[in-house]
Amino acid sequence: MDTRLQDKISAGESKVLEFKEILPQGDKIAKTVIAFSNTSGGQLIIGVGDDRTIKGIDPDVDIFELQDRVASIIYDLCYPNILPEFYTINVDGKLLFIIEVYRGNLLPYYLKKEGRNHGTYVRIGSSNRKADVETVIDLERQRINRSFDEEICFDTSFDSLDLTPLQKRFEARGKILDIEKLKSLKLVQEEHGHLYPSQALLILLGVRENATVKCARFKGTTMGSFIDKKEYSGDLFSQLDQVEMFIKNHLHLAGVIKGLQREDRYEIPMEAIREVILNAYVHRDYINLGRDIKVGIYDDIVNIVSPGGFPSSITIEDVLAGRSETRNKAIARVFKELDYIEQWGSGIKRIFSWCEEAGVAKPLITEKGDFVDVELYREYTSVSESVSESVSESVSESVQESVQESVQESVQESVQEKGEVYLGKRQVDILYFCLEPRTSKEILDYLGVINHSKNRKSHVTGLVTLGLLARTIPENPNDRNQKYITTEAGKLYVEENDNRRKTR
Repeated sequence: MDTRLQDKISAGESKVLEFKEILPQGDKIAKTVIAFSNTSGGQLIIGVGDDRTIKGIDPDVDIFELQDRVASIIYDLCYPNILPEFYTINVDGKLLFIIEVYRGNLLPYYLKKEGRNHGTYVRIGSSNRKADVETVIDLERQRINRSFDEEICFDTSFDSLDLTPLQKRFEARGKILDIEKLKSLKLVQEEHGHLYPSQALLILLGVRENATVKCARFKGTTMGSFIDKKEYSGDLFSQLDQVEMFIKNHLHLAGVIKGLQREDRYEIPMEAIREVILNAYVHRDYINLGRDIKVGIYDDIVNIVSPGGFPSSITIEDVLAGRSETRNKAIARVFKELDYIEQWGSGIKRIFSWCEEAGVAKPLITEKGDFVDVELYREYTSVSESVSESVSESVSESVQESVQESVQESVQESVQEKGEVYLGKRQVDILYFCLEPRTSKEILDYLGVINHSKNRKSHVTGLVTLGLLARTIPENPNDRNQKYITTEAGKLYVEENDNRRKTR
């Protein structure tokens, strides 16, 4: 079996994957095919159960007759015409029938009997959703390669706008923002001798009501109560500065000795945070006026939520691979002109690189329905780490291990006395990851940190001492085949953590 397909099935249904144990009714097939065509394409796999087990289709079925039947359903029910590929894969004697659909270029696709306005479907997460009027219009824009922010607002007078905030940003870069520049950036358009602003210009100046961001510092790891909150409006560039300052005010700042000089660093690289915020502003969905960007700071993470999923034609795998597709072309041009964007498609890789260089875990980037969620992990310095770092480098490795073990024992005693333990996001991730046996290298690779003895001690050994992780070969801790697995106590902590997260 194709290993990549097997990995996809194991991961479950998604934006580009749907399972059916048996061939569904014609309407259901058509809706899935239409949703794939309007979004990122995808595969409808027949012969896989809801629990991801491979059942296979009836071995006596005539495959060519099945293909003709599905092709007829799609031709009769869908418009414009959709031409998927059909093929089968044999898995341990069980046959899977696959309908592979590619993103179309005649958007929008819809059910003939329901019409364009009521029969258009798109893929949101792992489900097919009927598109609203705004989404149908946006699909039409995509067909002619035009973005929402490039559209002209004939109901707003250009002369009524104060361009000062934008002009100052251009002046700071040694550039002039005149009428010709505004036209070339598609921020204004001249019609019958009158200038009209584009949606992009109104958004950049903060005129649109949803061009705002809400920030909050929450107590603990849930949204139960907040310590501080702010809402910022105005031009997007001022908002960027204000959001960055809000986050800085709620992060830990530590001094690092570099050579003969002390360098202050935040627990999360500010370059990475700035890039995530920038992406949220440039790539978010501005069509829906009822949503805005949200920044939440918890004890364990900084969470940035941007309205709108990834552009229809790409998936999370594409984004992580460096593929770039801009939803707001005019806004992106302005940010590129002002050097906020260095190179198309390089942002995610730079974010990961900055975090890796700082020794913190890679951020978690997910597409959840119709919004993008980014979690940047904060660093927790445990007692054992603090003592280990204070031990002089001249002390032998064995002495350091002895000191660390004694400190971890005292931590364990303290935990047993209190009957509770609080872990950072990274430690909880390890417990999730080690529900199956993992080597220390696999654990550190999963966290995105360098495979180094210090990291193994701080991330793995501490959890073993606390009884939340166990060695698979306890009699020989240094065995080359050593692996780690989450204990029953660790599983209980994972369950409790899930319950806390559900309140977020």
